[in-house]
Amino acid sequence: MSTPNPSPTVAVTGAAGYIGSRVVSQIQREHPDWEIIAVDNFYLGTIREIGDVTVQHVDIRNRERLEAVLDGADIVLHLAAISGVDDCDEKPDLAFEVNVQGTENVAWFCRKSGAGLAFPFSMAVLGDPAEFPITVDLPRDPMNWYGRTKLLGEQSIRTYADGSFPAHLFLISNLYGEHRIAGQRVSKGTVINFFVDRVFSDQPLTVYEPGTQSRNYIHVTDVANAYLRSAEELLAQLDRDETGARAYEIASDEDPSVQTVAELVRRIASEEADIDTEVSLVENPRSGETLVDQFAVDTSRTRSELGWEPEHTVEETVRELVRERSGE
Repeated sequence: MSTPNPSPTVAVTGAAGYIGSRVVSQIQREHPDWEIIAVDNFYLGTIREIGDVTVQHVDIRNRERLEAVLDGADIVLHLAAISGVDDCDEKPDLAFEVNVQGTENVAWFCRKSGAGLAFPFSMAVLGDPAEFPITVDLPRDPMNWYGRTKLLGEQSIRTYADGSFPAHLFLISNLYGEHRIAGQRVSKGTVINFFVDRVFSDQPLTVYEPGTQSRNYIHVTDVANAYLRSAEELLAQLDRDETGARAYEIASDEDPSVQTVAELVRRIASEEADIDTEVSLVENPRSGETLVDQFAVDTSRTRSELGWEPEHTVEETVRELVRERSGE
């Protein structure tokens, strides 16, 4: 039986971004002996240094350059993407090149090298869920271009991983929260973060009609911890010579309606910052999104196989964010 590598090399694509920078930071904290390769093309990511790791300028669309930088990696945590419905609708060619072709480049590297791979394929691949709780086993029927590009990425990795390398595919729910890298705040305009920002802008909290549409919410740090647990398990699978893809749900037990979230933010803003703000229901400009009024997700497989548990709650996080902003 082979001996596990005591100092593995883990590569993170999209390392300058919202999730990727947190993943690198978590690895540094829990596994200081691991070597880290961090890459990003800085399309949106603003982080350049994470501890003693420099984020290298690499575009995953450039396969030759990508493979040269990833050379020697035991694990690739692939977070580089054009994320979000609006960005993909506005730049469909770019979304295809990055989310489909770029992901294939990463998967092809793993097939040639045998490196393990973790990849998020987003709730958007499901479209309008027909049953609950949601699991990774539900049929795929994306309603927008973002979901379609992520589905193509999922399918490519399943194909390339078979018989060649172990892969973890993450069905991730809606992100929220912030974190800091060397004092720099790292955030993203997801719905909960957007509402907190609006509290301090003298503008109402705008909720798209009908308002009853539900979403599941997961904190960015909890997602980063899932990648950390994934990397640990992928290393164990490499030691056991396992190949093929496994899929996991990364979500919480919280799936309130958008209207409920807005009202929660409004109440906490009043309690913590003495700010009175309005909640305004407005016409929904989007057509390619689900309007289901529940969004429960079954994460039992993730908890049992990866030993992962979400630790943050929406209310606690909103309260912390409002306190921080009011203190600034």
